[in-house]
This record gives sequence, C-alpha cells and structure tokens, in this order.
Amino acid sequence: MKNPKTDEKIKLLVVSQYYYPEQFRINDMCAEWVKRGYDVTVVTGIPNYPQGKFFPGFGLFKRRKETHEGVKIIRLPIISRGKSKIRLGLNYLSFVASGFFWKAFTRQKADLVFSFEVSPMTQVLPAVWFAKRLRIPCIAYIQDLWPENFQEITGISDGFIVNQIEKMTNYVYRKCDIILVTSNSFKQAIENRGVPSRKVVYWPQYAESFYTPSTELSSLVPQDGVFTIAFTGNIGTAQGLEILPETAEILRSEGALVRFLLVGDGRALPDLKKKIDEKQVEAYFYFIPQQPPRRIPSILAGADAAFVSFSGSPLFAMTIPAKLQSYMASGMPILAAADGETSITVKKAECGIVSPPGDAESLVESINTLMNDSRLIDKMRQNAADYAAKAFNKGMLMDEMDSRFLSLMEE
Repeated sequence: MKNPKTDEKIKLLVVSQYYYPEQFRINDMCAEWVKRGYDVTVVTGIPNYPQGKFFPGFGLFKRRKETHEGVKIIRLPIISRGKSKIRLGLNYLSFVASGFFWKAFTRQKADLVFSFEVSPMTQVLPAVWFAKRLRIPCIAYIQDLWPENFQEITGISDGFIVNQIEKMTNYVYRKCDIILVTSNSFKQAIENRGVPSRKVVYWPQYAESFYTPSTELSSLVPQDGVFTIAFTGNIGTAQGLEILPETAEILRSEGALVRFLLVGDGRALPDLKKKIDEKQVEAYFYFIPQQPPRRIPSILAGADAAFVSFSGSPLFAMTIPAKLQSYMASGMPILAAADGETSITVKKAECGIVSPPGDAESLVESINTLMNDSRLIDKMRQNAADYAAKAFNKGMLMDEMDSRFLSLMEE
C-alpha cells in the first residue's frame, strides 16, 4: 500500500501491549498488512500473557528486537503480570512508562499509528503521544470499554482512581482520529461520552483464514463417543466459567455424560479446578494446555459444540468475544451462556442455543436439546460457517481498513 503523497510504502506503527508469541488477532492483522504492502513496525511488551511470567527466551535483555512474518517488533521493558492484582497494575503502568520514554527518544518514523486496545486502555497512550509528536493520524481499535471494564473487574465504582481513568479515556477518544469498535453497543457507549459519531466505526473482529471446518481430528481430543463441548482461550473471571461445575452436577444427577473440553490458561483456572473438585465432577472435564491458534480447528473438529459465556454484567452484554467468530468460521454449533450482543449474533445467525449468563439449569436444557437432535447440530454447523463468511469476512474488512487509512492520509 502506497502513501498517496510520497508514492512509498505506508509506514504503519502499531502499538499493542500484547503481540506474538502472545495470541491475539493483531498478530494476523499485522501479517496481512505486510502482505498488502505496508511497512509495519509493532511496539509491544515482553510476552507474558496469560501465564504471568516472561515466555522462555524473552526478558529484559533478550529478544527485545526481532522480525516475525515481515513485521518489525520492538519490545519495551515491562514488569510481568504475575498472579496478584498489584503486580497486574504494575504491569499496566510499566508499559505506559516505557512507552512515554520510548516516544520521547525514538527516531522511529511513521505515517499512521494504530493501537490495538484490549485491557488496559492505558496502552493506547503511547500511541496517542507518538502520533501527536509526529503530527500523524491515530486510530484506536477498542476491544474493552474503560473505565467500565476496570470497575467490573475491581469492584471500584467511583473515587479518585475511577475519575482519573475517566479523564484518561476521554483524552484518548478526543485525540484519536478514528475509533474502531467490535460491537454496535460499544459504538453507542462511546458516542454517549460526547464523541462525534463520524469518528466511531463498527468494525467487527474476523477469524483468521485457518479457522475453517476441519477434516483433521486432533489427537489431543478423546474420541470415545461422549458428547463434547469445547471452550478455547483465556480462562478469566469475565468468562463466567464457574457455571460449568454446577452444570456438570445437574447433568450427573440426570445420568447424562457430557465432556467439557477446556483449552487454554488464565488467572481463574485454579479456582475453576477447585470448584470442580468440590463438586466431584472431575469426570465431566478434560483440560488441554494453551495451544497455537492453528491447532484449534482440529481440536474443535473433535467436539460436538463450542461454548461461549460471560459473567452476568451490563458491560459484558455489550461485548462480542473474539472466540465467537473463530467458532463460527470453524462451523461449530454454539452453546452460549450470555446475553446482549453475543446473544443477538448467535440468534441472528441461527447457529446455536442461548441461555442466560450464570443459569446452569437453562444451560443443561440447551445441552440436552443439542444432544438429542443431530439434524439440528448439522444445520447449525452450516449456518455458523455461512454467517461467518458473510458478516466477518477478513478480506472485506481489511479492504475497508485500507480505505480508511488512505482517507486519513489524504486529508
């Protein structure tokens, strides 16, 4: 992609606290931009998500600069997430502090700045500061709303900290030229802050091209005829997975054998395993460690349905989790314990059954409905893949992004 003013490659600087080998969709977006002719540099942290410690081979003095899939990577020094809330806070602040000094002294050149925002919102600040210094456009892709997300996770609803986050959030929105959002509810929430509608654009997440219905079955998944429901990705408090041990307990009382296949890691995993042990439903669960994304379709192929859930919260009702697009593109029937945007999407696509968040009895009813209707499963598989190809098409969405980039540069 050429800069219309210089006829050279567009220099795109991406700011994201999380990047390869951490598994986020921004990895695929950057690789795609390279294929489309952009000169892409990513400013990120030292990989430590979700385990909380630096990945092997990385550190404060190791692999701070490298190139992956044509993307030049600059890793800023940060404090790893650890396991405590205090350590997590220091992790967030350390990226901002490093970003502040980096933007002040770097000789990095760019035509555009793009920030991929999952929590925390603070990670957008270095992008805004750098764009301001070079007087170039700044685009933020918002995956999590703040301070709402902070309030939900911490339980702190007001006071000095929340007020400061409010000011920071408003500052970020004011300084960005375009704010991309993953749901229409996010768009409305940001506009309600007084941000002009023209700046806020619904741009849904897509599934990487390797997410397709797989004919290959992973050897990691038991093939013994047990009805299997897969969950993949981060196991955190927001996901509301504490519903599963209670669901397994009800299924056991009914004499129904189901396997919940959980693939991934996260801060809530120890508590989840503890609840499973307390209810003595270990036979209903099968755990697989975090896997490279490219292995997920073959794992899903060994399951009968895919599970997505949230804790009951007005904030999470506004959210469409990234895994939903991956499940649908892989042709998976969806069992959703969620409301709001997730519920709307699943019902519109006619690719799954939705129950209220936290309602184990309703989830059991959904599971029984699927288990007893193989034709319904087949229909939902096809509907999921068809809807993903139409509504979350990678090529179409990235073409739209190209157009927005060019429009900004021509102004």
